[in-house]
Amino acid sequence: MALHQHRQPGMSVAGWRKAATATASPDGTADELTAPLAVARIAATTRLLTSFTFLWAFADKAFGWGYATPSGKGWIDGGSPTKGFLSHVAAGPLEGTFHAWAGAAWADWAFMLGLLGIGIALAGGVALRAAAAAGTVMMALMWAAEWPPARHVSDGTLSMSTNPLVDYHVLYAAVLVMLAVIGAGRVWGLSTAWRSLPLVRRNRWLL
Repeated sequence: MALHQHRQPGMSVAGWRKAATATASPDGTADELTAPLAVARIAATTRLLTSFTFLWAFADKAFGWGYATPSGKGWIDGGSPTKGFLSHVAAGPLEGTFHAWAGAAWADWAFMLGLLGIGIALAGGVALRAAAAAGTVMMALMWAAEWPPARHVSDGTLSMSTNPLVDYHVLYAAVLVMLAVIGAGRVWGLSTAWRSLPLVRRNRWLL
């Protein structure tokens, strides 16, 4: 990928751009010289937008801002972040399992901490591998709860699924993995400082 071309691990953005300029052909265009930095900035923008998606979902469910969660029904008001969604699962082989999980304290805490942790990691550009792993598991469970392959739900009505395999949960998971693989925390993030911590150096999965 162009994102890693001519780049050494830990190289700063300035060094990355300098290396790209130095190794480009004399007749290279301006677009070719700035492409690596442009890609890095686009990746950083994608990371921040995705972080906002997770953090907004957490805040709305926690405080009941009147969007997906009605006012007064937030987590802090005694509401359950999982009960409404999981109790209405109406298709798929895990339908009964999700109904059993709906409203359980452990499910609420796991879901909310997952949203918050993934959102913070993406916002800071740190622990992107762990965020990608956790986010992929979360998206897989939510995909299974909606079960896009079903043409009909339990009561026989149409499921209204727009795609039997690839929906927005799959896309979110793919984005999270991509951000972790390309190291999207180096630009507009704390990745460089994070990577220098002794704990992170000893545990590469924290990158």
